[in-house]
Amino acid sequence: MKTAVIALTAGGKDLAGRLSVSLDECILCCPQHGVAAEIKRLWGQVEGLICIMAAGIVVRSIAPLCKNKKKDPCVVVLDEKGEFVISLLSGHLGGGNALAREIARIIGGKPVITTASDVTGHTAIDLWVAGNDLIIANPEMLTTLSARLVNVGTLAFFSDQAVDGLPEDFCPHEKINHADIVISPFYPDTYDRFWLIPTNLFIGFGCNRGTTVAEFTSAFDDLCRTHRIDPRAVAGLASIDLKNDEEGLVDFAKKNRLPIRFFSKNELNTVPGITVSEAALRITGAKGVAEPAAILAASSDCGPGRLLIRKMKWKNVTAAVAAKKIWLKG
Repeated sequence: MKTAVIALTAGGKDLAGRLSVSLDECILCCPQHGVAAEIKRLWGQVEGLICIMAAGIVVRSIAPLCKNKKKDPCVVVLDEKGEFVISLLSGHLGGGNALAREIARIIGGKPVITTASDVTGHTAIDLWVAGNDLIIANPEMLTTLSARLVNVGTLAFFSDQAVDGLPEDFCPHEKINHADIVISPFYPDTYDRFWLIPTNLFIGFGCNRGTTVAEFTSAFDDLCRTHRIDPRAVAGLASIDLKNDEEGLVDFAKKNRLPIRFFSKNELNTVPGITVSEAALRITGAKGVAEPAAILAASSDCGPGRLLIRKMKWKNVTAAVAAKKIWLKG
């Protein structure tokens, strides 16, 4: 983490010097034109601000600058003796709590953490989401849900995907309408639950020679619309190796910043339970392309990919969707 340390008094400056050499990527700053001006200058340039001064000075200085906890740098405040290390801003996503603990370890002070989940020992939902590469569809519910976890002690959890590794305070539930948290790559009828989108879907594509980017885009949009797939849930694409020079497919992958994998006919033919295509078998030697390619791309150490959507056909494109099992870190 790139940090900057600012101090005002002689004792504070001595402590700042110790921290600047003990923390990686930490710069020592001298506020020649005042604390507020120095903090404003550093805001957005560093990931963490360490202020050795009264908390009130820092609060007044950062108040006009705070915009979004996903983007604001974390702010940690210390007294000049280093007795207390206060995580003041962006404690979770910004890393302020972790930075406060690290500083306290270095100088022998006491970290002061006020975020409720840290104090009570419950899962910090925002950190858990970020650590598992999940996308929050309705972030406005995060604060309410975090408070509910602290107050109730557990949250009901539902997923229409194969999931392992839930935190202890998340209780699996079989019915979505009883859940507090939902993990699903599909659009809901209403976002009345805390909705998380996993990036675990893989699309297998088959196509005729010369298929354009526009045709792949149209097929992709129709696939997502028909099956209510959130496009953000798509982690990658796949096809047969004979299509690794198919310009429209390669350009579609680049345009959407999606990795693409190509499998040989022998690899594709090892996948059981697919829809056999006589045309694909005759032309490529593979019993199918879209379905087995999607399944292979979605396979991992956690198990084989699970075919969610059998192949759909358009004029020059076929597509199928498989899901990778989700292994969550608690």
